[in-house]
Amino acid sequence: MAPPLAAPRFHAALPRGLLLRPRKPLPTWRRAARPDDQDLYVDDDIGDGFSFSGGKYAEAEGPSKSDEWFAQGRMVKAHALYGNKEKAKDPFFGLTMGSGSQSSGDVFNWFCAEAGSSSNPTVLLIHGFPSQAYSYRNVLPVLADKYRCIAFDWLGFGFSDKPQPKYGFDYTLDEYTSALESLIDAVAPDKLSIVVQGYFAPIVVKYAKEHQDKLNHLILVNPPITDKHAKLPSTLACFSNFLLGEVFSQDPLRASDKALTSSGPYMMKEEDATVYRRPYLVSGASGFALNAITRAMGKDLKAYIESMRSILASDSWNTKTTICWGLRDRWLTYDGVEDFCDGLKHNVVQLPMAGHHAQEDRGEELGNIIKRILRG
Repeated sequence: MAPPLAAPRFHAALPRGLLLRPRKPLPTWRRAARPDDQDLYVDDDIGDGFSFSGGKYAEAEGPSKSDEWFAQGRMVKAHALYGNKEKAKDPFFGLTMGSGSQSSGDVFNWFCAEAGSSSNPTVLLIHGFPSQAYSYRNVLPVLADKYRCIAFDWLGFGFSDKPQPKYGFDYTLDEYTSALESLIDAVAPDKLSIVVQGYFAPIVVKYAKEHQDKLNHLILVNPPITDKHAKLPSTLACFSNFLLGEVFSQDPLRASDKALTSSGPYMMKEEDATVYRRPYLVSGASGFALNAITRAMGKDLKAYIESMRSILASDSWNTKTTICWGLRDRWLTYDGVEDFCDGLKHNVVQLPMAGHHAQEDRGEELGNIIKRILRG
């Protein structure tokens, strides 16, 4: 089991280069995630000057829920970074940032949690924005008896790499589409089914359009699909605000707790909240990524949604498609969803008690629905 990671002290927006400390060895789990970067940084082990510790939200001593989750997964290399691989510098002072904001090599590291036999049909579980693979923790065991299930963290989230924007990955929707193709080639080279939740659905549909021969079934969970869905809710849009967006995206409670719980009626358990909160506590890399992703969504989400509707309504779309909808979604209204699906071959399944993140709210229920859909 991975040892606990002590969050560095909070140094309010000071660049990492100003916080020199004696060299410390990386924790074991961090070495597993980044096998070649132990000797690259001389001050903090993974902090970058934008991290928090202590107070009410600090983790207790001993192994945490986050450590336990990390121990269940593995790191997969996929998608080459672009550019000349120079060290990322912070956008305020131009000084070299910590390892959390650096690319881990020529190819990015993705955290993947897997369950079920490799001899079973593959199901890829894709989390939404902003979330983590951890949101599928209650879905994985439901599917594992009949399927090989893989849930992964997108770049910029959870335990996956979070390079500083403009240093190998810019978090645009086009880049995410290309990166998804690389990851699927790495973890599921043969046929598979895909489940995707929330705002990353248009990216997955764009990928699926060019790879229908690989797909058995596509399940969209609360996807943005109508014109009304093209505008991000204020809880997310605030991360792209001029100047304030940089501050808000570095706030662990605003970036994780509030962003997740405002989308539905549920109250998250504290032990689960610590898993979502942890990336923002230990490094500013998650916040910089969140800011960049939100800006990209604000710029291109409308066009991607229009493209997704066009693809799903096209005569050339032959992939079995089901839309699952948590009716207590506070971000995306259900109005217009059934109208869109009327006349098409796409089924709609309602989850009356789930919000936007249906796999978080009603994981076991969603798992059983997915199983029934895949069985036909």
